[in-house]
This record gives sequence, C-alpha cells and structure tokens, in this order.
Amino acid sequence: MTDQLEMRAIYNETLINLAEEDLRIVLLEADLMRATGTRTFAEKFPERTFNVGVAEANMVSIAAGLSTTGKVPFANSFATFASRRVFDQFFISANYARLNVKLVGSDPGITAVVNGGTHMAFEDLGIMRTIPRLVVFEPSDPVSIRKLVQCTASYEGCSYMRLHRGMANILYAENEPFELGKGKVLRTGNDIALIATGVVMVNEALKAAEMLANDGISASVVDMHTIKPIDRGLIVQLAKTCGAIVTCENHQVTNGLGSAVAEVLVEEFPVPMARIGVKDVFGEVGSFDYLIKRFELTADHIVSQSKKLLLRK
Repeated sequence: MTDQLEMRAIYNETLINLAEEDLRIVLLEADLMRATGTRTFAEKFPERTFNVGVAEANMVSIAAGLSTTGKVPFANSFATFASRRVFDQFFISANYARLNVKLVGSDPGITAVVNGGTHMAFEDLGIMRTIPRLVVFEPSDPVSIRKLVQCTASYEGCSYMRLHRGMANILYAENEPFELGKGKVLRTGNDIALIATGVVMVNEALKAAEMLANDGISASVVDMHTIKPIDRGLIVQLAKTCGAIVTCENHQVTNGLGSAVAEVLVEEFPVPMARIGVKDVFGEVGSFDYLIKRFELTADHIVSQSKKLLLRK
C-alpha cells in the first residue's frame, strides 16, 4: 500500500474516539497542542484537557496525580522532553507507584529535522527501556498507531509511545489485529531478517528487502513495534529460520531495539547480527533527506550491512 495519512491526526482522532467511550481519559499538554495535533481534542473536551505550559516534569506529576483518582491520562511532549526531562518524575511518581500514565514523545530521532540536536531524541528508547514493567512502543503506520493507542488505553499500567507526527505510508489493512509485545511480519524470507521499528525504519527496511531480492537475497521484514516487552519468540524464530539478523532503528545503536534483540539472541539462539542506527553521536539541524543519509539509516545502508553480514553467516 502507498496511501499516506498524517500520524498525529490519527493519534488525535483515536484519542477522541476513545474518550467518547471512556470518561476516564484525559489529555495533558506542555504547550505543544499545535505540534502534537491535539487541539481538536481540547475543543471537544475542554474540561478533560490540561495545558500545563512548558513544564514537562510538572505535567507528568500532574498526570500521576490524575491517575490516582482513576483517570487515564495521556501526556504529550517532544520525545527529548518526554524522556530526558521527565525521567525522575515518570520513574517514581508514575511507574514506581504502579499507576496508569500514558506518556507520548513526538518527533523521535531524525524526524525532529530543523529543530536540531537539542530536540533530536536518539536515546529515549534506552532511557525508557530501563524502567521496570514499562511498555515501550513505536507505531509504524496510521493503522498501527490507531490499534496500539487503543491497546495502551486499555492496558492497566504505564506506557511510553514514540509518535511520528508527519505523513506515513499505510502498511496494514484496517482489520489487522495488533497486540503490545507481539511483532508483525511484513515480508517473509529465509536468508536474512530485517527487524525494524517506527515509520522511518520499517519503510526503509521494506525498500531494502526489495533491493536485496533483486540481488537474489531473500529477506524477512518485521515491524517490531513494541521494544519492551519485546517479542522474544519471534526473534528466536527468525534466528532459526534466517540465521542472520539486522536491526534498524531511528535511535542510537546502543540501548534501543538493537540492544534488545541482541540480548535475546545471546541468551537463546546466537546468530550473526548487525545494527543500523545512530552511532554514538549527537543530532544536528538538517532536512530529512540529509539526516537519513548523514546518520546512515537508508535502505542502501541496510543493504550494504546485510551483504556484509551474510559473509559471516
């Protein structure tokens, strides 16, 4: 499928639909409603919307307080602020207290584009993956964001979602079922497995698989939308079937998807592995086309690393 929809619009629409059915759902914003696309929610449910201003740590503390009263708070900010800036409040007030706060970080990785290195979250998955029992996920298309937001709304516990704000290809049929913690196989192959997460890298992995097929290499492509808890069974299955795995993430190569997959492989079924991601550097200002090449996240880079990896198989 090649049709596109705006991810933040689908997120907002889904929240509104959920809030119409569940009076417990409330929205918290850090003065970024235009960026996150939630102004329509605020217009429809003004009494259930709280704009705390540029005070993300306070926003998370308020969300935790609302959760203690039985509310289901969705709290939004840029991914840099929704991870680094609020970590202690989210860790203690929400997670340690075993509450029910849904934290959303937008503009992950290079999708921050001209906002530059200060706003370019390359480390948020690593930060959040260390919190006990926290669910961490990143939708890859308009269907998956709708289904996964529905899943996290009904999940009793805290979650962190990476939100790509812009347009995204529709990869799934509307009736495709989703479950937190269960990856989705988008393409099957026997030579190598490309495990990707998020809008940017799932689409690049699909492009790479086509390029590899033109060279006679059969690649599986998996949308590992949930980084924690990760789908251990699917990873082991891919390792046994393909014998080589490449992870693809719009994030540092350490502590994110690649690390999570490597932990499973080393414990259960070691196979040759490579990681596509940002290599221990900070972000910078640039266009999307520049940044995806600058940080070596393109389908071409995936193909190159896949071919090198197959030599070790």
